[in-house]
Amino acid sequence: MLDNQLIEQLKQYFERLQKDVVLALEPGEHEKREELKGMLEGIASASPRVTFAEVAAHSAREETTGISGSESETESSSQMDGLSFSVISDGEATGIRFRGIPGGHEFNSLILAILQAGGVPVRLDEDVIDMMAGLNGVLHFETVVSLDCHNCPDVVQTLNSLSLVSPAIRHDMIDGAVYPDVVKKYNVQGVPAVFLNGEPFSSGKVDASTIISRLMERAVNQASSDQSSGESNPTAVSGTGKPGQDGKLIGAKADATASAKSDGSVGQASAESGKGSTPEIFDVAIIGGGPGGVAAAIYSARKGLKVTVIADRLGGQVKDTMDIENLVAIPSTTGPKLSGTLAEQLKAHGVVVREHLRVESMDDLGDVKSMRLNTGREVRSRTVIVATGARWREMNVPGEMENVGRGVAFCPHCDGPFFKGKDVAVIGGGNSGVEAALDLAGITKSVTVLEFAPDLKADQVLQDRMADRGNISVIKSAMTTEVLANEQGVTGLRYTDRESGDIRELKVDGVFVQIGLLPNSGFAEGFLEMNRMGEILVDEKCQTNVPGVFACGDVTNVPYKQIVVALGHGATASLSAFDYLIRHAAPEPAKAKAGAAA
Repeated sequence: MLDNQLIEQLKQYFERLQKDVVLALEPGEHEKREELKGMLEGIASASPRVTFAEVAAHSAREETTGISGSESETESSSQMDGLSFSVISDGEATGIRFRGIPGGHEFNSLILAILQAGGVPVRLDEDVIDMMAGLNGVLHFETVVSLDCHNCPDVVQTLNSLSLVSPAIRHDMIDGAVYPDVVKKYNVQGVPAVFLNGEPFSSGKVDASTIISRLMERAVNQASSDQSSGESNPTAVSGTGKPGQDGKLIGAKADATASAKSDGSVGQASAESGKGSTPEIFDVAIIGGGPGGVAAAIYSARKGLKVTVIADRLGGQVKDTMDIENLVAIPSTTGPKLSGTLAEQLKAHGVVVREHLRVESMDDLGDVKSMRLNTGREVRSRTVIVATGARWREMNVPGEMENVGRGVAFCPHCDGPFFKGKDVAVIGGGNSGVEAALDLAGITKSVTVLEFAPDLKADQVLQDRMADRGNISVIKSAMTTEVLANEQGVTGLRYTDRESGDIRELKVDGVFVQIGLLPNSGFAEGFLEMNRMGEILVDEKCQTNVPGVFACGDVTNVPYKQIVVALGHGATASLSAFDYLIRHAAPEPAKAKAGAAA
């Protein structure tokens, strides 16, 4: 199943393995079992440290996930389907399990799981690792994916990484195309769909930082509960699903946690002191990891400055863009590929990256600026560049958010295949809305575009392409007022004809919202001046109203929201920050370093 070129590439990757990894295939019968075996055997052939094994029925679930007793028996009887396998590290369960054949975008998820289970450090911030290691109980995540979904791997890889560092977490990736019974059971209408202990956790596109933030809140609540009851952590779990002595992790998960903390490239949280001590002071702190933030970081690092990037995810919204053909000097690329390049450049320039974290508030302390993270940690820097970008705008009508994953979606690339042969609506007649309609027209029975204004705002070339499609219709001057649904999901929408005032209904099975962006500036509200749309006000040098604080890209009032504009804006912000630093004397002991950098 794997060609020789791919196996040769895997051999190079697997040279980094420090521990033995077993891909343990569970018993059962399935028409695609031999195809899966061929894939796993091919992967195993790339390294003597990777082994493929078929696990005996009586012990499969206990050996591969660390579950024993009645729980193991229950899961064994219901899930021994012949197409499920787990990742074992040095004989210890990792909690990582794949159900289906992880091809397409999920092949990378499998290879990354093997590398991390084999001792390659998990790329999570040290604060995150500490909080995840403190989680109690059993947290069984299931992520239903589509192999064509480019947002799914982020979620799968995040939960796999968390499984390696937390004794409480285990995670199953489930291919919805192979397991229609699971799709029906959970009424999945959008991917990735994440379930925790059988209950909905998230649906549709979700950032790794959102998953981690919710789990960190859980960890904080558990810690508070333990303190108030006077109890220590009673349910620390070993790599085999059994309590470790003295509340310590043992086995594969402990090894993964230790290796992650010891690796200087992982989050690099060691750049700070503990919460109770004075944090190290950076020259430039950049909030946001999109094109603008990365450009600012690279330009700052090349000036010899001490730079940190705090981002919920590297790449930002660009990561969700599949085709990029208007980036000067790069004829064609994709969002995920460009995001990977940005991350590599940050690493090459020695930038301290703290990913999957968010800044909750900012304060001006005079010579330095203070940022409070969602972990409770404080970061200080002499200058700050805000480059947090923007997010999809919501309609804010009844039935919208209640039905996300049940027919309401924001990503046509990911969720479109779930509406094959069905009628859908696209809200918004700008470039993103018309592009979504064109994408969906090749999958669905019909697409209806609803535009609030009297005319479409999309580029004429896109409108011309849409006019050539026989299954796309357009309703102008339409204000959507409600998404209609029943217990199965979306059934239609209600809108007002803005010209006649009539209230009308449109029967559709799905609603794709494409009405623009909102700036991610809430954390700076009351600190930085903004316009009525929440965009941070900057001048031609990217300066804000607070001396030493700059902003760039889509979060600002810069008129055009484009990748190339954000890149240039980030460079401008960096140069302005550098100019500020050389004109303002640094407090000791940072003064000597700033002088050397200048």
